[in-house]
Amino acid sequence: MVESCVGRPLFLVLGSACVAATRAKLSIRFRSKVSSVFSLRAMAKTTPSQSPSPPTPKKLRHDMELFGDVRVDNYYWLRDDSRSNPELLSYLHEENAYTDSVMSGTKQLEDHIYTEIRGRIKEDDISAPMRRGSYFYYRRNLEGKEYVQHCRCYVPTSGAPTSVYDTMPTGPDAPSEHIILDENVKALEHAYYSIGAFKVSPNNKLVAYAEDTKGDEIYTVYVIDAESGMLVGKPLVGAITSYLEWAGDDALVYVTMDEILRPDKVWLHELGTNQLDNSCLYHENDETFSLDLQASESKKYLFIASESKITRFVFYLDTSKPENGLVVLTSRVTGIDTSASHRGNHFFIKRRSDECFNSELLACPVENISATTVLLPHRPSIKLQDIQLFTDHLAVHERENGLPRITVYRLPAVGEPLERLQGGRAVDFVDPVYSVDPLESEFESGVLRFSYSSMRTPPSVYDYDMDTGVSVLKKIETVLGGFDASNYVTERQWATASDGTQIPISIIYQKNLVKLDSSDPLLLYGYGSYEICIDPTFKASRFSLLDRGFIYTIAHIRGGGEMGRQWYENGKLLKKKNTFTDFIACAEYLIDKKYCSKEKLCINGRSAGGLLIGAVVNMRPNLFKAAVAGVPFVDVVTTMLDPTIPLTTSEWEEWGDPRQEEFYSYMKSYSPVDNVKAQNYPDILVTAGLNDPRVMYSEPAKFVAKLRDMKTNDNLLLFKCEMGAGHFSKSGST
Repeated sequence: MVESCVGRPLFLVLGSACVAATRAKLSIRFRSKVSSVFSLRAMAKTTPSQSPSPPTPKKLRHDMELFGDVRVDNYYWLRDDSRSNPELLSYLHEENAYTDSVMSGTKQLEDHIYTEIRGRIKEDDISAPMRRGSYFYYRRNLEGKEYVQHCRCYVPTSGAPTSVYDTMPTGPDAPSEHIILDENVKALEHAYYSIGAFKVSPNNKLVAYAEDTKGDEIYTVYVIDAESGMLVGKPLVGAITSYLEWAGDDALVYVTMDEILRPDKVWLHELGTNQLDNSCLYHENDETFSLDLQASESKKYLFIASESKITRFVFYLDTSKPENGLVVLTSRVTGIDTSASHRGNHFFIKRRSDECFNSELLACPVENISATTVLLPHRPSIKLQDIQLFTDHLAVHERENGLPRITVYRLPAVGEPLERLQGGRAVDFVDPVYSVDPLESEFESGVLRFSYSSMRTPPSVYDYDMDTGVSVLKKIETVLGGFDASNYVTERQWATASDGTQIPISIIYQKNLVKLDSSDPLLLYGYGSYEICIDPTFKASRFSLLDRGFIYTIAHIRGGGEMGRQWYENGKLLKKKNTFTDFIACAEYLIDKKYCSKEKLCINGRSAGGLLIGAVVNMRPNLFKAAVAGVPFVDVVTTMLDPTIPLTTSEWEEWGDPRQEEFYSYMKSYSPVDNVKAQNYPDILVTAGLNDPRVMYSEPAKFVAKLRDMKTNDNLLLFKCEMGAGHFSKSGST
C-alpha cells in the first residue's frame, strides 16, 4: 500500500528517506534515501516539539585580504588536513549526534523506506555477461552480501563469431563458474572497500585490480593469477590512481599523483620487476594539467593524454613494444582538445577547438599522423561525444537537442582509404527523455553493446547488430515490489532563463497520485558544471518519493554538457551565475505551471551541484521549502586561492583564478560561504565525508557553522559528516 505524504511532515519524510537511503544499496541510493526522508520532513507543518539545541562551534577570527578586500572567516580553524584535531573531531561528532537526535522521531519512517528500497532490489543477481575471447566475464551479487564477486566461465562455442543472440549457458551441463575475486572476502579487514579498476590481461591469464580501503581515492594495485587467485609479484603502492591498463601480457601502465593528488606521472611496470625499477614514461610538470590513460579498442595501443579544462594532447604507446616508450600523436596547443583510438592502420582522432566547439572526427595513417582526413565534420547543433571502433564498424555517440543518440557507420576494409562518412544508421529509442551510455564491446565483432534507461525504464543492456539494425535486450535490472513502469509519466519541459535561453527540464511522476494543481510536493535536482551531462536515468530509490505523490525533476542547466559545448562555456568562469539563475528559472517555471508551490518545492545537488544549492539558497531562500547539499563545494574563493588543496590548480580554467582581481570579485559574489546573510533560510541538510579528497569536509562544515550563526529563523539545519568515507559516501551495498 502506498503511503501518502499528505499531512505528514514533508521535511520529515525527505529527511527520513535520506537517512534510510544511506543504508540502501549503493552510495548513490543511500544519498537518494536521505534526500527522500529529508524532503518528506521538509513538507511538515510542524517540527518535533522537543528538538535539541544545535552545536555552536567557537568563532576564531581569521582575516584574509586581497586586492584591498578583507574577508573574515570565523571558522577557518575547522580545516585540519590531518583530520586529527580533537576539538575538530569532537565538533563533527556533535553535529552528527544532533542530526541523529533531530531525526530520531523519524526512525519508524526511515526503517519503512529502507525496507521499501531494499525490497525493490534483486540481491541475488549477475550483470550481463561480457564475452572476452574464450570467456564470459560478469559480476555476481549475493543475497545479504555487501560487495560483488568477479566471475567468469568458459564459452563452449568460442570459435564461433559473436552474435547478438549469444547467451551464457546455464544449467547442469554448463561450464562451471569460476570466481576470480570475491570483494566480500577482501572487505572483511576494512571499514571501507572499493575496487576502482579490474583489468584482465589480453591472454586472460592474469588480473590487475586497484583497491581503495579508505575512500581517499588512493589505490594499491595487485596482480593475481586469474585461475588460482594467487598474488603475482608485490603490490604497487604509493599515490596511485585507478588509471591502469595492460601493455601486452607481461607489463602494466599506471598513473600516480603528486602531493596535491594531481595525476602527474605515468609508469611502465614489467611483471616480476621491483616497483623501484619502473620506468617513468612521462611527467607532467604543468600544475594545471593532469594525466589520463586509455586503451584502444584494438588493445594494440595505449593512449596517454595530458589535459586541462580547455586543452588535451595525446601520446601513444605500442603495447607490443612498450619498452620503446611514448610517441606524440597530437601536439599541445592551447584550446585544442583531442582524444584518440585505433583500428587497422589508422588512428581516429576526436578534435575540439574554438571553431569546432562540438568536435570533429579525423583519421590519419599510423605511419603518417600528419596526413589527416575529416571523417565527420563539425556540426554546430550536434555534439560529438564519443566513438567506439570495431574491425568493420564505427559507433558514434552524439547529443542533439539535449538528448544522446548513437549512429553506426560501416567502415571500408582495413588497408583501404578512409573518406568522409555517410549513410550512418541511427539506433532507435522510445522514451521522450532517456539516457544512453557506451559499454565495453568486442572489437572483432559486429555487435555494439550499450546501456539504456529512462526515469521509468530500469537500466537495460542491449546488444545491437550493426549490420542488420537488430537490438536484443541482454539484461534489464529487476525491480521488485510490484514496480510497473506504466504507472509513471515522463516528460520534457522547457523553462525560459533571464536572458531568454530555453532550459530543458526532465520530469517524472506517478500518474495516479499527482494532481498538477500546485498541491504536489516536488524535488528539483541540479548540477551544472564540468560539461557533465545529468541525463534522466532510472533510480529505484526515487520511487519511495514518487509513490508518495512527489514529482521528481532534473534541471539541465548551463555549465553542464547536455546541449553541447557552448552550453558548458556559458555556465563557467565569468558566466558561472547562469548556472544558478537557470536553476531558479526552472523552479519558477515549475511553480508557474502548477507542478508545485514554493511551500512544496525541495531542491537537491551534490559536489559542484552542492555549490549550486548553496548559491541559490543565498540568492532566493524564500523560493524553496527544503534544500539538500551533498558534499558541497561552497568555500569557492578560499579553496581556489590555495594551490595546496587537491584539484585547485586544475580547476582555475573551470572557475577562474582568483589571484586575478576580476575573477576574485566575481567568485566572491556567488561563493556560498561568503554570501551567507542575516535572513530566513529553508530547511537545509548538508553532508560531507571526512576523507573526501575532492571537496574537503571543512567547506560544508564552515557553511553550516556560518548559517547557524547568521540565519534568522528556526528552520532545521542539519549536518552529517561520514567519518569513515570520502566523496562518494560509504562503500558496500547497504
